[in-house]
Amino acid sequence: MLNSRLTSLMRKEFIQIVRDPRTLYIVIAIPVIQIFLLGYTATTDVRNVPLAVFDQDRSPASRALLDAYRAADYFKLEFDVDSEDEIRHLVDAGRATAGMIIPPDYAENIAAGRAAQVAFVLDGSDPTVGSTALAAARSIGQNHATEIALERLEARGQASAFQPAVDVRTQVWYNPDLVSAYFMVPALIGMILQLLTSMLTATAIVRERERGTIEQLIVTPIRSSELIVGKIAPYVLIAFVDTIEVLLVGTLWFKVPIEGSLILLLALSGLFLVSSLGIGLVISTIARTQQEAMMLAWFTLLPTVFLSGFFFPLAAMPWFLQLISHFIPLRYYLTIIRSILLKGVGAESLTLEIIALAIFGVVTMAAAAMRFRKRLD
Repeated sequence: MLNSRLTSLMRKEFIQIVRDPRTLYIVIAIPVIQIFLLGYTATTDVRNVPLAVFDQDRSPASRALLDAYRAADYFKLEFDVDSEDEIRHLVDAGRATAGMIIPPDYAENIAAGRAAQVAFVLDGSDPTVGSTALAAARSIGQNHATEIALERLEARGQASAFQPAVDVRTQVWYNPDLVSAYFMVPALIGMILQLLTSMLTATAIVRERERGTIEQLIVTPIRSSELIVGKIAPYVLIAFVDTIEVLLVGTLWFKVPIEGSLILLLALSGLFLVSSLGIGLVISTIARTQQEAMMLAWFTLLPTVFLSGFFFPLAAMPWFLQLISHFIPLRYYLTIIRSILLKGVGAESLTLEIIALAIFGVVTMAAAAMRFRKRLD
């Protein structure tokens, strides 16, 4: 049973949250808004790249080539131009990302069995879009060339003799359609949880100091440990509500599968929340105002996002950044939530991540307890 002092403090904190509509808006509405916005915008899919076409041949053969690019869904044939200068102008203006130039003798070369060269230019100012579009352009062109070669052999009655030198058979596990939302939405859950818990916890004690009400707590018989627990307990409950809320949006709206145990996921989410709450408490012992506490929370979030594997693969980073990433709790939670949701793994496959989060939780809470003093600084 909770003692009366701790119960009263928790009740006071809940009343404070309910009476502050802005706080309620932050803890209930913001996670849903964030996951909708970021779920659609934070994507690695490259689709509908605007393409400008200079077709100098205007033949059925050139139209078949354009149909192949149109059907692939990577490119959107936005502009039909009459010169290379128009393509350059559209790319320079940012209206087109790619340009295709079909020579006037394209159909003639195809009919004669010769290689028909087609120029394809790309705007490389955005390397993410550029590299994906480049690979797609090459793949579509090669597939179309293979189809033409087969048609030639069929016309000669030799189609059965055509065999590729290498037959690579691929299979994608866990996310067969390579939907980026399946990768990003679980990561958003971790980011939103850390941001909310660290920010709200950081401002909870600072708010008491700003309003002068911490003086009233100091003269009470409540212990420092009870003050910490009473302050963070309401936000633990709110964090779990947010976790379920964001999971529901992710699974029902973005169709992210839940292949593993939901109970295990919630349990390990609670372990991750210990470290996030500890970070918030440490910030509350440093900051003097709520604004300063919020700025510090945002400051800790930015390196966390970039060094946790949220956007960029850790293996592609320099070795010293990979080393620093081992001290980021979100790194381990992202592995946990993605593995449970997409792969359906159990706790035995996540032993290292669980141990790391447990260590972070103990260290951050111990640091917060050492810095916290039930007195005015």
